[in-house]
Amino acid sequence: MKLHELQPALGSRKERNRVGRGIGSGNGKTSGRGHKGQNARSGGGVRLGFEGGQTPLFRRLPKRGFTNINRKEYAIVNLDALNRFEDGTEVTPELLLETGVVSKLKAGVKILGNGQIEKKLTVKAHKFSSAAKEAIEAAGGKTEVI
Repeated sequence: MKLHELQPALGSRKERNRVGRGIGSGNGKTSGRGHKGQNARSGGGVRLGFEGGQTPLFRRLPKRGFTNINRKEYAIVNLDALNRFEDGTEVTPELLLETGVVSKLKAGVKILGNGQIEKKLTVKAHKFSSAAKEAIEAAGGKTEVI
């Protein structure tokens, strides 16, 4: 096979339907929209969620809860993720971002106590769970809230 012999797989390419291009095309005159009516008009059709006058689903269902606009979402790091660092390393949010432990800093970094920590580290973060704080200090490390 040569480069100029390459062809797409049979049936993978389809020519688009050109409407309103004469009676012989099978889609001339009304362009496949039928005669008159709401859907024949430009900009016609019903709005999103409209059910023909029946009370729409989104209005039949009860409203629940609310969204707190002041919510702070933290980037979460578990203790077992901190084992990748060498003993005596100062772990900062910037270092976590650099090494790919977190992909985005969000409103800050929170350290959670899932897993075991075997290294002696100085961890700087915005928040710590009590279990994480105890585990880091038990391993001989330090925690610092920034």
